[in-house]
Amino acid sequence: MTERLPEHPDFLWRNPEPKKSYDVVIVGGGGHGLATAYYLARNHGITNVAVLERGWLAGGNMARNTTIIRSNYLWDESAGIYEHSLKLWEQLPEELEYDFLFSQRGVLNLAHTLQDVRESVRRSEANRLGGVDAEWLTPDEVKDVCPIVNVSDDIRYPVLGATYQPRAGIAKHDHVAWAFARKADEYGIDLIQNCEVTGILREGGRVTGVRTSRGDIAAGRIALCAAGHSSVLAGMAGLDLPIQSHPLQALVSELHLPVHPTVVMSNHVHVYVSQAHKGELVMGAGVDAYNGYGRRGAFHVVEEQMAAAIELFPIFARAHLLRTWGGIVDVTPDASPVISKTPLDGLYVNCGWGTGGFKGTPAAGWTLAHTIAHDEPHRLNAPFGLDRFTTGALIDEHGAAAVAH
Repeated sequence: MTERLPEHPDFLWRNPEPKKSYDVVIVGGGGHGLATAYYLARNHGITNVAVLERGWLAGGNMARNTTIIRSNYLWDESAGIYEHSLKLWEQLPEELEYDFLFSQRGVLNLAHTLQDVRESVRRSEANRLGGVDAEWLTPDEVKDVCPIVNVSDDIRYPVLGATYQPRAGIAKHDHVAWAFARKADEYGIDLIQNCEVTGILREGGRVTGVRTSRGDIAAGRIALCAAGHSSVLAGMAGLDLPIQSHPLQALVSELHLPVHPTVVMSNHVHVYVSQAHKGELVMGAGVDAYNGYGRRGAFHVVEEQMAAAIELFPIFARAHLLRTWGGIVDVTPDASPVISKTPLDGLYVNCGWGTGGFKGTPAAGWTLAHTIAHDEPHRLNAPFGLDRFTTGALIDEHGAAAVAH
């Protein structure tokens, strides 16, 4: 089975020398950093911007995720920003003039206990009241949507039903990054690879630039968008962020003919499964319990993930593992992101997305660009400021929306 994919954009092979000064420097050349650069130019006319990437564009967490896109969260604040993101996803292929294989195949969130059922029905009703598409399905209806799911009664965690969001789906992660990067490049934004930030320059209570492996760069404003390392970067400016970094593991199988028509997520056994366009089965798990910056994880997490997947999908018992990988995710105390100004004038942070970073890519860029341009948050990211950790106005999605993110 073959498919025709867009060619790699030529900017991947260019690497301009950084200028001495920019209006905005974005640290992190993944999906969020590139989306922020694009929306700074598109929405606010700010183009004297540099995106600095320690390695190559989209080579960090953007290349190490399971590509799930959905917006069926419980709390209004979460549903608001993720639904905005989903609406942006729906228009981006045409807007960016790039086919990144956005597929709205729907997402099932399985319920295995009476408490799961109660929470899931509650969340579906809350979604519908908030204008988010959501349905509650019986086990037989789950089987109709995804025939390969095991809905029998003789398993450890029987499927008692599921929420279903038909507009949810997947996209091809590296192509998403290239799509944003190409448009940012067309606006004249500098995309600078192999440029590690080693320090943040400041005068009193204001940031003035960054120290990098390619020299010092002055900046009027700095945005930190480096998933997994936000606390390290913020520490360079003397700022202590309320986040912890954890490994996050996933895996893919060898190629198969199409057998899995949708995306299935299970919080109780903590596994989520889809099938990529080329045919790989893509499986994700929860974060490893320990803190770390290694792009790997404990073997027992993958072992338990595979055991859960095979119980839910007996057909997968014959599939062969192709590769595993690990990303690094920032996790906040309430498992919700931070898109915020900081106490330092001119410094902004986008971090703490946990496992929800990919689906939030367009909205993260949209709202952070607004916050940078106006020095005030957009209404959608106003609840996700740093101040909530002192006021107590937390947005605790950890146990409220199927998988934590």
